[in-house]
Amino acid sequence: MNRRLRRAGAVMGLLTAFISVNNTSLFTTRPPGAPTLLAHRGIAQRFDPTGVGNDTCTASRMLPPTHGYLENTIASMRAGFAAGADIIEADIHPTTDGQFAVFHDWTVDCRTEGKGVTRDHSMAQLKALDIGYGYTADGGKTFPFRGKGIGLMPSLDDVLAAFPDKQLLINIKSNDPEEGKKLSVVLAALPADRRQMLMVYGGDRPIAALRAALPDMRTMSRSSLKACLLRYIGIGWTGIVPDTCRETLVLVPINIAPWLWGWPDRFLDRMEGAGSRVFALGPYSGGDFSTGLDTPELLSRLPVNYSGGIWTNEIETIASTLDAGSGNP
Repeated sequence: MNRRLRRAGAVMGLLTAFISVNNTSLFTTRPPGAPTLLAHRGIAQRFDPTGVGNDTCTASRMLPPTHGYLENTIASMRAGFAAGADIIEADIHPTTDGQFAVFHDWTVDCRTEGKGVTRDHSMAQLKALDIGYGYTADGGKTFPFRGKGIGLMPSLDDVLAAFPDKQLLINIKSNDPEEGKKLSVVLAALPADRRQMLMVYGGDRPIAALRAALPDMRTMSRSSLKACLLRYIGIGWTGIVPDTCRETLVLVPINIAPWLWGWPDRFLDRMEGAGSRVFALGPYSGGDFSTGLDTPELLSRLPVNYSGGIWTNEIETIASTLDAGSGNP
């Protein structure tokens, strides 16, 4: 019995040593580099997030504005890149005339003077709306952007033309597979090297349709992300990268990151070797995944010399904090 116990102990010791050596970042040869910054919706007006749900009109909860940009516009994206973003995220909806509008909300009622579901309008109708109409920071007493947002809702074609050499993350706002098919037609018309600068995420069904049509695109849905993270936590100690983690976006909430084998450098190397991009997020608490690393305090929770991606709603704050620290959290 003692011999069996000693043998079992030796095996466990060897296994523990293997797991430790195979997943430490001490022996990686990953070169140092500044994090890749992803600006969610470009530069946007901030709002009080307390109690916000999927149907909350965030424009009516705007905090006192500190800049003049409205999210998902050419100007806000240009300002985001100028502030230090490497990638801009943009939300899209199909239009009745076969285009894609760049706009966050499912309906136009919150931010504009219009009514109805966004996708039930033509692009011309959407461009005629004032996307600054509904913003207020004082409960409706004043509307500082009213009259200033007419014609500012761009089409996806407008965005691609305005930023031909920039990286973009496109967000499909529905779970309609037809939307994935329509988007695949638009993206298929682009040169292959341009598609490599684009990524797409959204509902499970449109992402599946898009990936079937364009398997070379980096895509992600909620279920694909969950499958990637759970399977990697299960088998990543071996160094094996699950198929669900290949050619995708891997969004990593900062409170889940320590559970990932080899975090940070070994994990980043494995994901990049599988053709995937990693972006650190704010803490996950059962809600959606749009919480960014938006404060210096959250940024400080990243490992020293972290060189993966960072998802943020506050590109100016995060970029300036990184600049002050010579590019490192």
